[in-house]
Amino acid sequence: MRFFRSLFEKVPPGLAVILFLAIVSGLILSFKKITQLEDMEMWTPARNHLPAYVPFIKGWNKEHPDQQFSISHISSRALERRLLSGFFSGTPVANLTEIHIRTAHHSFAGPLDAIGFVDLTDRLKKEGLLDEINGPSFGPWTNRGRIFVLPHDVHPVLLAYRSDIVEEAGIDVSQIETWEDYFRMMKPLMADKDGDGYPDRYLLNIWDTTGAYIILLMQQAGGRLFDEEGKATMASDINVKTLATIVTWVSGPNRVGMEMISNSASDFSLMLDGVITGFFMPDWLIGNLKQKLPTIAGKLKVMPLPAWEPGGRRTAVSGGSGLGFPKAAPNFETAWELGKSLYFSEEIAIHLFETASIITPIKRFWDNPIYDRPDPFFSGQPIGRMLIDQAPYVPTRTSSPYLELATKHLVNAAGNLKRYANKNNIFTVEELLPEAKPQLKIAQEHVENQMARNIFLETTP
Repeated sequence: MRFFRSLFEKVPPGLAVILFLAIVSGLILSFKKITQLEDMEMWTPARNHLPAYVPFIKGWNKEHPDQQFSISHISSRALERRLLSGFFSGTPVANLTEIHIRTAHHSFAGPLDAIGFVDLTDRLKKEGLLDEINGPSFGPWTNRGRIFVLPHDVHPVLLAYRSDIVEEAGIDVSQIETWEDYFRMMKPLMADKDGDGYPDRYLLNIWDTTGAYIILLMQQAGGRLFDEEGKATMASDINVKTLATIVTWVSGPNRVGMEMISNSASDFSLMLDGVITGFFMPDWLIGNLKQKLPTIAGKLKVMPLPAWEPGGRRTAVSGGSGLGFPKAAPNFETAWELGKSLYFSEEIAIHLFETASIITPIKRFWDNPIYDRPDPFFSGQPIGRMLIDQAPYVPTRTSSPYLELATKHLVNAAGNLKRYANKNNIFTVEELLPEAKPQLKIAQEHVENQMARNIFLETTP
């Protein structure tokens, strides 16, 4: 007490209170560090994974009475805050943690040896697991050549379309190979039959504000926002051409795109009402759609994404989660065995496909006949096989901690280019290219300026 009385006499009361609370919280955290996790713990932000994980962990606990695990669902934002707090301040964290890509990106901002997850690279090589996992699926979890997280999924993207509307119009989608083919052949669906002066339908859920879909299309075209060394490449020629092309889809009197995030009730109504006839469809969205919009069953089919060029890539990738092992948590070897058993379980892989339409990245499971079953929701198409056929070709994505910032400035560039197009009444790719280049250069410079402030990254511009 004498110490605290002296403290209050020598420093301002507000600062004294802060110091007092810091000392108390430090003592509490120290006690927690000593006593934490006698029973080990797993965190996940994915509620739809729990029905598969909970029975598995119960079985593990039964077989390993001295290695007991519990599992907790924590929202993605809350989990990220708790996890990053553990990395930087030593607060208790779970032994293994399922995370979203965004959380991984935020974890990679510091020096390589300060990343809070255990480096899995050498272990994966030693145990022969690298070749078992779909190669591109490692991208978001690999930073400066090192793998820190086990990939949970592939998330290939197909194109869903209102098959009842398309087939009634006599359109044969088997003749569609490129985006140019798609818009040319689907154009009759936009006729203004009700006479209100607007197209009755739009052909794709794309808009200048949907940064995730702009990036998806850039990656499909072969573009990247960051290269292998982590340097910003937003203003590359392929990105410039892709952005200019997208803006022709969302601007002017003949635009073919319409904003639709595809994951809310109001946006789902645009799909159900046929206002939009084509939609980006990653595997996880299929699962959401079946739960939230069952009345559209039998009115949809899927096809590979139209390519940018003949013979080009017919898929993209969207979203993702993975399993990390925090350095701050004890008992890594036990946590690794559980995590490996969980992610390499064919039973769980099948369960996640049946309940959430998620495709596993474990290639040896892809021959399971479950993926060949006709899906009545998609008019009898073997949706699993169609997803797996594209899985090896998903683009490899960046793990840059600056992706969120780059997305923001990319959206700004798209919006500026769209305003330029509408103001000047120019709506061809060739006319927009001269303005698209400087807009993306400005976006890249904003990102590079921020990157230059990070003295810890080895790959600054």
